[in-house]
Amino acid sequence: MSKFKNDKSISLEEGGGGYKSSELISDIRKIVKGVGRWKNSGDDGAVFELPKNPGKLVFTTDAFIVDPIFFPGGDIGKIAMCGTINDLSVMGARPIGISLSIVMEEGFPREDLEKILESIGKVSKESGVPVATGDTKVTEKGKIDKIEITTSGVGLAEKIIPNNGVRAGDFIIASGDLGEHSVALLAKRFNYQTKIKSDSKTLNKEIEKVGKYLNACKDPTRGGLAANLGEMAEKAGLKVVLDEESLPYKKEVRAVTELLGLDIFSLASEGRFLASVSPKNAQKALKILKTFNKEAKIIGKAQKAKNKQEIGVFLETKLGGSRKIEIPRGKLIPRIC
Repeated sequence: MSKFKNDKSISLEEGGGGYKSSELISDIRKIVKGVGRWKNSGDDGAVFELPKNPGKLVFTTDAFIVDPIFFPGGDIGKIAMCGTINDLSVMGARPIGISLSIVMEEGFPREDLEKILESIGKVSKESGVPVATGDTKVTEKGKIDKIEITTSGVGLAEKIIPNNGVRAGDFIIASGDLGEHSVALLAKRFNYQTKIKSDSKTLNKEIEKVGKYLNACKDPTRGGLAANLGEMAEKAGLKVVLDEESLPYKKEVRAVTELLGLDIFSLASEGRFLASVSPKNAQKALKILKTFNKEAKIIGKAQKAKNKQEIGVFLETKLGGSRKIEIPRGKLIPRIC
C-alpha cells in the first residue's frame, strides 16, 4: 500500500509551493524518517548543536542524474546517499547530516518515488547518518530526465585524510572488488544478463575503524581507478606501480568490459576506496578491511619518480612489461552517476 495520500503520479501543482507541496513534503519526511541530533521542525533550515571541541568541519555536495534510475543493487536514491556519505568519509570526517534536494518532472510515478525514498531512508538508518533538511521541486514534463537528486553532507574530522598524502614506500590498498557499479548499470541499460550488482554502499564505518592508518584516501567513482589513483599519484608527485595479478576485478566485470570495448580501469565503484598506507601499518589496515570485505587487498606500491614522465600510475603486466595507466580524457564510459 502506498504511503502517499494523492494520485499515482506527481503533479505540477505539488511543486507550486502551496498546500499540495506541503502534503508532498510531509509524505517524504514520513518515508525518509528521523533527523538524529538535528533539530528540524519544518523550518527553513536544520540546527545541529556542535560539541565543545568539534574539530574540522567538512562539507561536500553531489548531483545525481542516473539512467536507469533503478538497477541491480540499488537506485538513484541509494547512490546519492552513499556518494555523499563516502565523500565525507574518505576525507576522515564523521558524517553528521545530509541535505536532500529532489527535482522531478510532472507525471513521475509516485510508486517510483516511494521506492527511491525508502532506499534513502534505509541507507540513512544503516549508516547512522540522518537526512536533516531538504527541498522538493516539480517541473514541466520533459524539462528533465525523470528525476534529479542533489545531496550535500556535513561531517566533523579530528584529522583530515587528504588525497595528496601518498608517501614514497606506501602500499596501495583497494577496499574490495572494483568496477561493479558501472557494469551493473551498463548491463541493465543494454539488457545484458549478468549476476553483477552495483557495489554501492556507505564507507563511514570501515573508515572509522581504519582511518588512523591511512595517509591518503579516495573513492574511485567517476573515472574509476585510472582517474582517481592517477590524481592521487600526480598530486603527490610519485610513481605508483600496480601488480596486474593483484587487481581486484571479477571475471564477470572483465568479460563485460571486453564485450563492450570499455577500459576496465575507468569503471566506477560506489562503495569502495583506494588508500595508501605505510609499510608499518599496511597489514593492520588490511586485516581490519577484510572484516568488511574479504576481497580487500594490497594492489601496488608508491615510489619516488625519477623524472616527470614517471609521475603517475604504472601497471606491471603478467609478462613482465610495464605501461602507464593514463588518466581518462574526453568522453568516458556512459554516464553512471
